[in-house]
Parts: sequence; structure tokens; C-alpha cells
Amino acid sequence: MSTRSRAVLLSAVAAVAGLTLSACGKGGTSGGGGDTHFVTGHDGIATVAEGERAAAPDLSGKTIDGKTLDVADYRGKIVVVNVWGSWCSPCREEAKYFAKVSKDYSGKGVQFVGINTRDTSTTPALAFEKDNGIAYPSLYDPTGRLMLRFKKGTLNPQLIPSTLVLDKEGRVAARALEPLDDTTLLKMLKPVLAEK
Repeated sequence: MSTRSRAVLLSAVAAVAGLTLSACGKGGTSGGGGDTHFVTGHDGIATVAEGERAAAPDLSGKTIDGKTLDVADYRGKIVVVNVWGSWCSPCREEAKYFAKVSKDYSGKGVQFVGINTRDTSTTPALAFEKDNGIAYPSLYDPTGRLMLRFKKGTLNPQLIPSTLVLDKEGRVAARALEPLDDTTLLKMLKPVLAEK
């Protein structure tokens, strides 16, 4: 095989790997270097100190059941935002944990919101929520436009699934770029909930 052919083949393999990871994966770690002010722990959870957090962008629109939702309406509560798709195996793995923790923390100053992405219709998304006991609302974002509203260099959702925890002022406090179980989800949530 010629050097040129080998280079083309390696480029193609790298491109396919990149597309696969961005579509639905186990996640990865992002460094907190430069002016990002975030640190990724050994558990895969990236956090930002209270005084260094960036505001979440406008996260509003239609939900998968046709209602209107604006995450800003939940100011004063901790908001857990989970980016998911019904077609995503890791999303199916973590759904039961999100259903459980959202029920356990209902009425305790915590609101869960989903962002359903890359489903071409709401039918599979609604079935996914019903099958997994998801009772909280999910914005319908088939093209990923809500994910693109996050500024580069912030704790933005980069993979599916991704989970963010917004503090009471609507700022991004924590992020995970991998499927979570209830223990890891609570590791993200409890420190933000404990803030005064």
C-alpha cells in the first residue's frame, strides 16, 4: 500500500470514529485548560466553581408532547438537563436511573428536563419516555440546535447522552459526557443542591 493510500485510509478511519463518538457514546473527558474554569474529575464529571460559571443559553421550545417549555422558568431550582435520543443504547441504559432520581427529588427544589435529539419524529421519543417511566418534560430538538447554543469553551453537551446540572441562577455547574447511573447522577446533583 502506498504512503498516500495509507494516509487516505487513516483519515477516513479517523473521520468515521469521530462521527461514531459524536452520535452516541460512552463519552470522554474534556480538559479545563485555558480560560474555561472547569475541571474534569476522575469520575468523568466536569465542574465549575460557583463564581466562575457561565449562564446556560436559551433552552426553550416545543416539548415532545407538543407543549411549550422554557428552562428559564425554573430559575430558583436546580435543573438537571439530559440530552438523549430514543435510538441511543446508552440513553436506554441510563433512563431508569433518571426516572428514579427525578421522582426521589421531586418537590425538593430540583427539576429534570430532557432534550430529545436526532429523533425524526416524536413517536419513538414518547414511547421511550413511557417505556422508561420518564415523567419530566423533554424539549424536542431533532436537529441539535439547542446543543449548538452553548458557547465553545463552556461545559457544553458534546455527545449523546450528555447531562448538565444548572444551579439556581441558571448557570452550568456540572457536566457528564457519558451515561450515568443513580450514584454518579447524585454525585453531580448533591453538591449543587447543597449550595446556599
